[in-house]
Amino acid sequence: MANKFGGMVGVGDLTRPLNRGTVFVVQEVPGRNILSAEKFGDLELLLPEGSQLVLSTGPTVKRLNYKLRNFSDDDYLLLMGDPSAIGIACAIAATQNRGRFKCLKWDRREYKYYPIEVNLFERGEIDE
Repeated sequence: MANKFGGMVGVGDLTRPLNRGTVFVVQEVPGRNILSAEKFGDLELLLPEGSQLVLSTGPTVKRLNYKLRNFSDDDYLLLMGDPSAIGIACAIAATQNRGRFKCLKWDRREYKYYPIEVNLFERGEIDE
């Protein structure tokens, strides 16, 4: 079977979900194996290792705005790296997606990621 670009379609392409999203890795952390997060989407690095926000946040905000410009309900944030960069990435993702974003939480006991959904505009009961 041929795909829309004229190439052959493999069996793996037939089993891949149509709305496969992207897992945006906030910042590279050396030595961390994050390949199991590919279960949730294609991995895309937002910031390289060692990116600093100390002197000016402007360039980082601009870069994250550009990379997250199409963030949608199909996408996830993998929250690792500088906590300031993580906060900025969450704020931008929520802004791009009507106050909603999903992130992946690592469970050390089960050795797997669990998805967490956040809706900043959700109305409901307060858990106390």
